[in-house]
Amino acid sequence: MKYVGLQTQIRRNNAMSVLLLLMFPIIILGMIWVFLALLNYFGNGYYNEYGEVVYALDVASVNYYFMTTIPWVVLGVGIWFAIAYFTNVAMIQRATGARPLERRENPRVYNIVENLCMTCGMSMPQIHVVDDSQLNAFASGINDKSYTVTLTTGIINRLNDEELKGVVAHELTHIRNKDTRLLVVSIIFVGIISTVMSLVVRMMYQTMWFGGSVRRSKDERGTGLFILTILFVGVICCAIAYFFTLITRFAISRKREYMADAGGAELCGNPLALANALRKISSDPGLDQVKQEDVAQLFIVHPDQMVSGIMGFMNSLFATHPDTKKRIAILEQF
Repeated sequence: MKYVGLQTQIRRNNAMSVLLLLMFPIIILGMIWVFLALLNYFGNGYYNEYGEVVYALDVASVNYYFMTTIPWVVLGVGIWFAIAYFTNVAMIQRATGARPLERRENPRVYNIVENLCMTCGMSMPQIHVVDDSQLNAFASGINDKSYTVTLTTGIINRLNDEELKGVVAHELTHIRNKDTRLLVVSIIFVGIISTVMSLVVRMMYQTMWFGGSVRRSKDERGTGLFILTILFVGVICCAIAYFFTLITRFAISRKREYMADAGGAELCGNPLALANALRKISSDPGLDQVKQEDVAQLFIVHPDQMVSGIMGFMNSLFATHPDTKKRIAILEQF
């Protein structure tokens, strides 16, 4: 693997954060334009003298309504982003069931984190714990005030000091590389798109079952066309949203895990201990509390990695984490 310095990685992640900030509003506005264009195209259908349905797209009308919606869309997305950006720690904490870990509750963990922070000259992050017997950990936050390392009780109790030191070093490297901020930005915008698409599908469903039944007695043919139009537009928009969600997940490159492994091994001074920790974690990484994919991608090992068979193969195609066996093999050659 080609060596990439810490400062180079930080610059790359900062640039990626800016690109994500610019890309997601463009994606949202683009989907709105497509939605309006499809509605306009199918809504302007008429019968010619031969009884054939003719569709036409009034671009000027689409652009007019699009320009009218832009300020509201930008305002809504901006408010959503601001709220999520500054409350991300609380939201992640709620989604994972994490809570603050007090020093008197586990001085061992605090000593490990403090020693590693002093070694690399970084500020001490918050330490949270998830009361779960399974093994996993993650880092989160956007600045020194919100940076957090979260560990499960399982990983604290079942790893020895050297292995736990390797895991904490891995998570601290994510913070130093600004990976956590990059992930928070992506999670917020993917959440916006997912919510918008859910609302569109719900509106489509209600229109089909409630709006359609009222119109059916008046103009059954027109109602059928209207329902098909809404269904088609909804499917297209959902497909676009899903596609860009995948693109975003791949944009948050799997290389960040390799980089964190390398940085963590260097920081703790014991790559084999981190390799052993990953081996233990991969045997039992699942957390019952974690149901959301956007939160699951924060963890050192994906909670659903144990899935096998066809579903396991599909997960590997769209995985945000590299294969744990490959990560272990690289660490053993470090």
